[in-house]
Amino acid sequence: MKNPKAQKNSKALPHDKVYTRLKPSKIHGVGVFAIRAIPKGASIFPGDDAQIVWVRKVKIKGLRGKIRRLYDDFSIIKNKGETYGCPANFNRLTVAWFLNEPNPGQNPNVGCRKDYTFYALRKIAVGEELTVNYSTFSERPSTHNRTGVNSS
Repeated sequence: MKNPKAQKNSKALPHDKVYTRLKPSKIHGVGVFAIRAIPKGASIFPGDDAQIVWVRKVKIKGLRGKIRRLYDDFSIIKNKGETYGCPANFNRLTVAWFLNEPNPGQNPNVGCRKDYTFYALRKIAVGEELTVNYSTFSERPSTHNRTGVNSS
């Protein structure tokens, strides 16, 4: 990990405006959990302004196995599966990429805006897992039935 140049005169600490952390999920694999109460309507990942890179399916057509699975598990899929939106580098996955879908019959507590930022659909309690319906912002990958963004 590089040691980037320190920001001078910044009064904000790294935990400011952080609502969540990763933990093992009972829904699937790793999930996102509230570490403080999140008010209804709040942007959940302020400061997560990492660029989304849009990759045409033809560019990843020959990829197989675990490398290909990165695109299916950690991308926003559009245009009938022809375009994948993902981090500029998969080493830059942020907490938001680990949101799971709710269990069948349950409602999500997170919504997604058109700019792919996430917000609380209702008040979210400390310790609660955050969930979102993928269909509100992404198509399903065609190569397998994704049961969680972070499926293995």
